[in-house]
Amino acid sequence: MPLLPDFKLETYFSKWEFSARYHMTASDAQSMTMAELLAMATPEQRREHETLWLGYSETFGNPELRAIIAGLYGQMQGADILCFAGAEEGIYIAMHALLDKGDHAIVVTPNYQSAETIPLSICDVSAVALDPDDGWSLDIDAVAATIRPNTRLISINFPHNPTGKVLERERFDALVELCRRHGIWLFSDEVYRGLTVEDKPLLPAAADVYERGLSLGVMSKAYGLPGLRIGWIACRDHALLSKMERMKHYLSICNAGPSESLAKIALLNADRILDCNNRLIASNLVKLKGLFSEFEHLFDWYTPDGGCVCYPRYKGADGVEAFARDLVEQAGVLLLPASLYHSDLHPTPGDRFRIGFGRANIDEGIAAMRSYLLRNRV
Repeated sequence: MPLLPDFKLETYFSKWEFSARYHMTASDAQSMTMAELLAMATPEQRREHETLWLGYSETFGNPELRAIIAGLYGQMQGADILCFAGAEEGIYIAMHALLDKGDHAIVVTPNYQSAETIPLSICDVSAVALDPDDGWSLDIDAVAATIRPNTRLISINFPHNPTGKVLERERFDALVELCRRHGIWLFSDEVYRGLTVEDKPLLPAAADVYERGLSLGVMSKAYGLPGLRIGWIACRDHALLSKMERMKHYLSICNAGPSESLAKIALLNADRILDCNNRLIASNLVKLKGLFSEFEHLFDWYTPDGGCVCYPRYKGADGVEAFARDLVEQAGVLLLPASLYHSDLHPTPGDRFRIGFGRANIDEGIAAMRSYLLRNRV
């Protein structure tokens, strides 16, 4: 296996995520305690969890959990679901199962680094940039122009990290049809699916609408349960699922039984959890809009379409890298500067930063950020 480059975002988090006082760039929704999650269980579910046998579990994932996950989609069955130890394992395995040395893949930028670096470690990769002047949308004609005879995969992520973009339905449908016409796999990172802004519609899952679509899901983001380390891929192609399952034998082998048990409880209460998280997102967005409206000379704010992260522009003369560094060092407020979304494939905007709005108690971070700006930037 080729040595992958340093994961810049995760390295940055390893330094600051648990030491900064105000984590204002979190990419997950508000989590809960074990007691709060178990309180959602029926008495029978709680007994099953407490008497769980702590042996190995099935590599594909617990059958009951897979059936529950399938119910989140329109066309999936339990046999169409393969579980992973978080989304990252799913990305890694899917890219290695789909791509070979002579292939070509297309990704969008900016992106979560592994969406680019993992396929780049396997084959030739091209990028198509989301356009900030077009609401961070994806130009389908630009994607079509990038396709080669050996293009095997197009990788997308909507709601998008870090911009919060949800692709317009007509463009999404055009992308699916483009993939179908060329026989290209569509890998769709949908980890924020279910988190909406201002009641904007959800995109359909790629696996539901396209026979070569792979939909990546996880408990970490929309459901706010990253500690469970449960992810999955939904796909109709069972031969591909079997290939990925055999690759999983070399990695996690299987998921943790207690995590699968807790994920079942959470997903049986998916509507309740998502409703709570979406109400929190709506409240937090009002607060962030209020903050940035005070400092319009320093920031260009926009309202994202979905998910729980956004990518505003910083207009200060010192630049976003210095701003983010000073903010965390002086005020304890953690943001992610644009350098952590650098692409090796083409230039990406250098004046942006990621801010999150999915967690509770955002008021303290906003107050610290406002105080810093009043002291240093007015």
